[in-house]
Order: sequence, then structure tokens, then C-alpha cells
Amino acid sequence: MGRWRPPREKGSKYITPEGARKLTEELQYLWEVERPDVTNRVAEAAAQGDRSENAEYIYGKKRLREIDSRIRFLRKRFDGITVVDHIPDDQDIVYFGAFVTLEDIEEGDEIEYRIVGPDEFNVVDGKLSMDSPLGKALLGKRVDDEIKISAPKGEKAFYILKIRYLEKQ
Repeated sequence: MGRWRPPREKGSKYITPEGARKLTEELQYLWEVERPDVTNRVAEAAAQGDRSENAEYIYGKKRLREIDSRIRFLRKRFDGITVVDHIPDDQDIVYFGAFVTLEDIEEGDEIEYRIVGPDEFNVVDGKLSMDSPLGKALLGKRVDDEIKISAPKGEKAFYILKIRYLEKQ
């Protein structure tokens, strides 16, 4: 039996200016700092002789492949990506980049999420991917709308309490 997996659905090509800046910084760091450092360490390890039993050489080459893979991914991802840096005309509707305050109907807890692209989501930091079930359910909704999503522990329901956008800087 092979290890074939069906191709994953491609994520949305939208990103916030902050997310684009972070990805650019990561690419720059990998290309200008980490890759040259690892390359030098691999060259030094290779100069020591027998490479087949040289752990520094083997793990350095492995790390170099990981760095190159990430660099290729980031460069490819930047092709066609759209940086959304404008505020929508109708700020009463949830669009990409919105900060949305929700109330969990069952538990009564309030939580705020920012709708972001798949490259920058981090639920712990309150950044929700627009491709996630909750993100998809929120897009196009207004204050006081009720949202229902299927969760692993059953159906969850939320009310939208507030929608806001960052002012352009």
C-alpha cells in the first residue's frame, strides 16, 4: 500500500499587511542568516573526513533540506498572494481583516477573533483563518446574527456582539 494522499485544498490567497511582513521577515532570515550559517557548519563537518558517520554533517544536510523546502514554499506562496490593506465601505459586515467579538450561547463567554488568511492564523492569539469552519460561517454576517457550526463535541452556537476594523496606518 502506498503513501498517496489526495491533494489538499489550496488556502485562500489573502493576507493582512502584518502577516505579509512576518512571512517576508521569515524568508529573509532563512535566506540571509540561517541558510549561510548551516551551510558553513556542513562544510566544516564535511572537511573532517568520513561523512557516513559524521552526525554534524548528516543533521546539517537534513536541516539544509528543511530550510530550502521552507524557502521554496514561501517564495511560491508569495506568487499571486493579495495583501488586503483597505477597510471595507460597509463596516457593519464581517469581511477579511475584521475583529469580531462573539458570545458563546451555551457558556456565555465572550471571545474576539480577527479574520485572517491561512498563512497567519493562530487561534491562541485570536487569529482565525477565513478558511476554517467558524471563519467561513462569520464572513458576510452582521452584529446580532447567530452562527452555528459543527464542532467535535457537538454543535456550537455564537452571537456576533461587535465588528470592528483597524484603521489604516
